[in-house]
Amino acid sequence: MKNFLIVHHSPSDNTRRLVEVMTAAAQDMSSAQTLTTRAIAALECQASDILQANAVLLMTPENLGYMSGGMKDFFDRIYYPCLDEKQGLPVSAIIRAGSDGTGTHRALKTITTGLKWRWVQEALILRGDWQPEFLNQADELAGAMACALDQGII
Repeated sequence: MKNFLIVHHSPSDNTRRLVEVMTAAAQDMSSAQTLTTRAIAALECQASDILQANAVLLMTPENLGYMSGGMKDFFDRIYYPCLDEKQGLPVSAIIRAGSDGTGTHRALKTITTGLKWRWVQEALILRGDWQPEFLNQADELAGAMACALDQGII
């Protein structure tokens, strides 16, 4: 059994909608016999959750040009317990950016590079005012990652 983990900080209605869409897409694109999908809030996610994961999709809003404090707290707690154990872990991210998202993207890349995680899809940056299309884009990324994990591609 493979484990696909969505780690998110979703303080707003729109970011919660993104997580719901991502979770449903991942569950729809995978075989229930070979893949489980779980969405865990960044503030609740533990190193043990990452140690059990076979791929991770991160979702964070951009706050002051950086990832959310909840996502940073997640990395602070799991970094050393997972450093040697999860090298090569497939990862991607969705950034809900009111601005341009580049600072958040750079920070996520820096931390995951330190963890030696492997980016399997470039981060999806949802820029500017909320658009319904954001839900479709999040659906496609989560579904594609889950399908690739389920099929042994990543």
